[in-house]
Amino acid sequence: MTGIDYESEYNNRARVPEHPQIMAGWQRDAAAFRESVTSELDVSYGRTRRTMYDLFRADRDAAAPVTALFIHGGYWQALDGKSFSHMAAGPLAHGLNVAVASYDLCPDVRIGDIADELRQLACTLWWRFSRPIVAYGHSAGGHLTACLLATDWEARGLPRNLVTAGLALSGLFELAPLIGTTVNDKLGLDVEEASAQSPLLAPAPKGTRLTAAVGGDESSEYLRQSRTIVDSWGRNGVETRLDIRPGANHFTVIAPLADANSDLTLEVLRLAGLSK
Repeated sequence: MTGIDYESEYNNRARVPEHPQIMAGWQRDAAAFRESVTSELDVSYGRTRRTMYDLFRADRDAAAPVTALFIHGGYWQALDGKSFSHMAAGPLAHGLNVAVASYDLCPDVRIGDIADELRQLACTLWWRFSRPIVAYGHSAGGHLTACLLATDWEARGLPRNLVTAGLALSGLFELAPLIGTTVNDKLGLDVEEASAQSPLLAPAPKGTRLTAAVGGDESSEYLRQSRTIVDSWGRNGVETRLDIRPGANHFTVIAPLADANSDLTLEVLRLAGLSK
């Protein structure tokens, strides 16, 4: 990996100059979506004001026997679930209850703390609905999706298949390359912590399913990260798929999830066991 300009490879905002307009669109679309559907907003699952989730409920009679959980990105140090409510639109239209998570941010907490918060949320959703979970997340949320898949739920007294599958969009699965970048200013990662929080280095969660999707216009490092976890986990008992999406960048790659008929929405359904 010598000679790679990691600062450039992982500086997504610099790579996509129009990102402010895209992110402003997220906020508008998310707010409009919340106004249009049945929801329970700001449901607490932890001890802090940010450990909340918004629940978007399908018709009670049509609700699928799986719960979907969306996890936002922002390099574990920015944004919250309120900018991504519309990421529930596609799966919701097919009868999935969808929780959209917020969580604490670095530097107030460590990445491992955030992963534990999402594990707590998965437990909370299980206790509430008694349904397995399919997770889907973007960027840092892709990392957290993989962390949920790699969790030993039985050691926590919960079903082994609590989180059965995940869709990681533009995910980060190996954190060591971030250490020398400005991304790490708030993360404070060292080599030991980066290794401990890298799902690529955890035992592959045999029997689960992971789809890693990434924009074709993203950096070579983002493409490598998705390819590597698909190859590594795929060799070790995980059903994996790689989805490189032509013309999509780090900020546009998630857009199809707002469309009930998009291929990404249909992939969430497949991962949930609701289609082939």
